[in-house]
Amino acid sequence: MTGNQRVPAAILGFLHRTDTCSVSNAIETFHIRMCNEGFVQGGIRCLFPDLPPVAGYAVTATIRSTAPPISGYCYYQRPDWWRYVASSPGPKIMVIQDLDHVPGTGALFGEIHAEIGRALGCIGYLTNGIVRDMGALQAVGVQCFARGAGVSHSYAHIVEFGIPVHIGALKIAPGDLLHGDLNGIHSIPLSIADQLPAIVGEMAARESELIALCRAPDFSADKLEDALHLGANRDAKRTP
Repeated sequence: MTGNQRVPAAILGFLHRTDTCSVSNAIETFHIRMCNEGFVQGGIRCLFPDLPPVAGYAVTATIRSTAPPISGYCYYQRPDWWRYVASSPGPKIMVIQDLDHVPGTGALFGEIHAEIGRALGCIGYLTNGIVRDMGALQAVGVQCFARGAGVSHSYAHIVEFGIPVHIGALKIAPGDLLHGDLNGIHSIPLSIADQLPAIVGEMAARESELIALCRAPDFSADKLEDALHLGANRDAKRTP
């Protein structure tokens, strides 16, 4: 999803209270992308697993931190970047691709970036690099997805913004809808977003039935096979 396309507030609310695994399972039933696509891979993890799920639209940039910027001295003094963030509809997730040969030499995102970002409607941060000021970030309440944390910002500076970026095998364009929690972060296809609540509900009901069967005193492999066969038939009859 890109540009000015947005989903209804009710769908955002659903994503804010629903875990990513359930939504990912529902997306798979539409067969619109491969099962090994659409999510961030490569050791990038949720840094604040106690926070609830987040869902927002990507505001993107690339950074480097192994050499000084051509001009300017402060890693957060980029009014043009902040104007771009401010101009994008929210809620927003900052998506920053670290272009260094070894990502994570320096951390662009820390307490100051979190405070400015939150004031501009950002609820999350995603990078293939690192963050810093973990205690302050947690206090601000901005969810972060990164390889980990580091001590220094080094020479971290923005190279470009408002362009497609690649984070952990996932290509993310400005305006893409992202959804993340303690399990990780993935993208939500606009074409099926409004159908996800119903499908998640159906799948949750079937899973509850299966769990109840597994916990029943008369559980058997034969009953499990019958239940799995019934579930497969239900899935086959549903047309995305």
